[in-house]
Amino acid sequence: MRAYEHLADALDRLPNGFPRTATGVEIRILERIFSPQEASLASQLSGRLEAPEEVARRIGLPPEETGTQLFQLARRGLAWFEKQEGRPRFRLAPFLVGIYEAQLDRLDHELAHLVEEYFANGGAAGIMQPQPALHRVVPAGGALKSEWILPYDDVRAFLLSARAFNVRDCICRLQQDRLGRRCDFPLNICLSFSSRERSPQPGDISQEEALALLERSEEIGLVHTVSNVIAGVGYVCNCCGCCCALLRGIVELGIENSVAHANYYAVIDPEVCAGCGICITRCQVHAVADQNGASVVNRERCIGCGLCVTGCSTGASSLQRKPEAEIVRPPADFATWEQERLRNRGLID
Repeated sequence: MRAYEHLADALDRLPNGFPRTATGVEIRILERIFSPQEASLASQLSGRLEAPEEVARRIGLPPEETGTQLFQLARRGLAWFEKQEGRPRFRLAPFLVGIYEAQLDRLDHELAHLVEEYFANGGAAGIMQPQPALHRVVPAGGALKSEWILPYDDVRAFLLSARAFNVRDCICRLQQDRLGRRCDFPLNICLSFSSRERSPQPGDISQEEALALLERSEEIGLVHTVSNVIAGVGYVCNCCGCCCALLRGIVELGIENSVAHANYYAVIDPEVCAGCGICITRCQVHAVADQNGASVVNRERCIGCGLCVTGCSTGASSLQRKPEAEIVRPPADFATWEQERLRNRGLID
């Protein structure tokens, strides 16, 4: 149906992007997620928050009926909802990060294969190459001198200032489960949090449990990534290079900036290195290698996660802050991120 074509185009007009492919696999993905009626309605939305009445006038349906259908899209994660001056507003959710992550209950074997085909046939490059990146890396706790860490890189501070916490399954590992996952990292390890009190939800945990989960993810060698903004960070993904779509962009597809690197880089002292190889194993992007019995870091490939530091028993590995000229500060907030992304994609002046 043309509704799915229109929806694909609408998704690609969002800052995140949803590029078309030669095989048209993206249409088959949308057909698995949206009913024809849902696709028709969603294709009329954009990245701008709108009242149901505005959408209703555009599509020729009664406002009440339109509002009901929009709430149904929002409940399934296909549209985003917020209140402005006490009234509901809706916008189209991006495919990634957004619609895809909402498919935990629907991600069967067929959909997992369709997504893999989409990523392999240009979808990943089209979404991950434009800048600013979707996510950025924040270093593991304890990997940095406290006086060096930038305020927006302190992952524990995010949790300590939050009031509600939730843990859910990782969509990337679930997808790889359907395809034959190569790692045994935990599935239920993606954290979200809010600075506001809210009603209880399935998957809610305490602040202490959230901090413990964060520490556990570092212990087993997972990379913290968050939304690529300074203000408004609301989740921490704990990523591995074999499952995480963004880290796979580096490892498998050669998209060097598929995730924004942290403003730090690892250094290993060959005089102190015991040559145990733990840092090589813990590096999720293969930036550490053995050279004459000691580990060395490829600085260009290093994403600054600090896992080689926290796993080093001899203290040979350390994180260094990049020179000021190399520091890349994230966009101030999500609205700024979207404007920069649209401009860099040539969609606005």
